[in-house]
Amino acid sequence: MSRHIRTPDDAARRIRMLRECLRKKGPLLVAYSGGVDSGLLAAVAAGEPGSRARAATLDAPIFSRRAIRDAASAAKQYGIPHDIIPFPVMEDEAFRKNQIDRCYLCKKAASRLLREHAAGAGCAAVADGANISDLDEYRPGLRASDEEGICHPFIEAGMAKSDVRRAAEACGLPFWNKPSSACLASRIPYGEEITEEKLRMIEDAEEFLFGKGFSQVRVRMHGPLARIEVLPGEIEKAVRLRDEIAGAFLGYGFVYVTLDLAGFRSGSMDEVL
Repeated sequence: MSRHIRTPDDAARRIRMLRECLRKKGPLLVAYSGGVDSGLLAAVAAGEPGSRARAATLDAPIFSRRAIRDAASAAKQYGIPHDIIPFPVMEDEAFRKNQIDRCYLCKKAASRLLREHAAGAGCAAVADGANISDLDEYRPGLRASDEEGICHPFIEAGMAKSDVRRAAEACGLPFWNKPSSACLASRIPYGEEITEEKLRMIEDAEEFLFGKGFSQVRVRMHGPLARIEVLPGEIEKAVRLRDEIAGAFLGYGFVYVTLDLAGFRSGSMDEVL
């Protein structure tokens, strides 16, 4: 059985479908994280003739400073009006308790805040970068955004994550192969309280690894222990740098520093569910 190979023509068709979806929405507020999905969505929305699209990025300790900077830089580069909105999610005790519904609670509050901002900015709808690949994973946040009326143009256009990357590449967007990311709270096991101190430790540790040239990293926090995930091809590099990494992590407040030999995988904290 032959396997379907997507071509540049297919990417162009997907982009046309996406544009058709966006034109039906009216003025759009894009929930913009600075990643590939929301980045493509913002760029395409802003490129429509007479576009009144805006992008909005939520700012809270659960989001890395790197992500906020990347979002602001890309929005400026592609000429889309961009708002950074304070998001007081850490004031929510239920969220900080970090139960299995953490993502649902966060996305629910985020969606409401974005809808309020959209109404004040004259936008008819809020859209995010969810795609059909997300439907195959544990995504309680997707249910929350559905309940709040957030649009998912990539899902409407039948686009998977691979389609989004190909479309971004076809559009000449330099971030088309940017690694996926997730909020810093996802590094803390369910049931362990989320605190700003823990989030700072995780962010500092991940920034250190990025600074050493690792292309994809996660620092999972298990109490005083840091479990480092890097791509399998970069595990040997991590071993070579073990003394330097351990010294830095101990300085950030970790007591034990470990390397996960299984390597990076998205959502590894959900493997126990």
